[in-house]
Amino acid sequence: MKKGIRLFVMALPVFYMIAIWIMSGLPHDTIMDLPNNSLDLLIKESLHLVEFAILYGLIAAAFLANGRLTPVVSFAAAVFASFYGLADEIHQAFVPYRSATLIDAIKDVTGVAIAFLAVKYMYFERKSKIGRWMAGFSEWARPQ
Repeated sequence: MKKGIRLFVMALPVFYMIAIWIMSGLPHDTIMDLPNNSLDLLIKESLHLVEFAILYGLIAAAFLANGRLTPVVSFAAAVFASFYGLADEIHQAFVPYRSATLIDAIKDVTGVAIAFLAVKYMYFERKSKIGRWMAGFSEWARPQ
């Protein structure tokens, strides 16, 4: 069972990256289009922060499930998630009805940075119940 959970957690970032790429190839109003344009814009712009923070979190969880999440690996995961955000923005530049902006890339990196700092504080400094739970999960799931 541990191996199955570990493999599932390791596969999540890959599937999430595929989902990001597919959704970025669609017109911006395909998934969601609210009647209030201001609210629609606010939500979609805020999703840049959340979307790539989640990606970093999933990558960190994959390393955590293998007992390999160290500060250096965590930083590398943050850099990877940030570059994936940049690659996604470049991809959107070639998609009709989409745009790529430096501001969007900055929002992607900001979301990753916030998640990175949260993991640093919670897991590496063990300053929360969530961090202690993460450490317990890492011990439990780690391959023997």
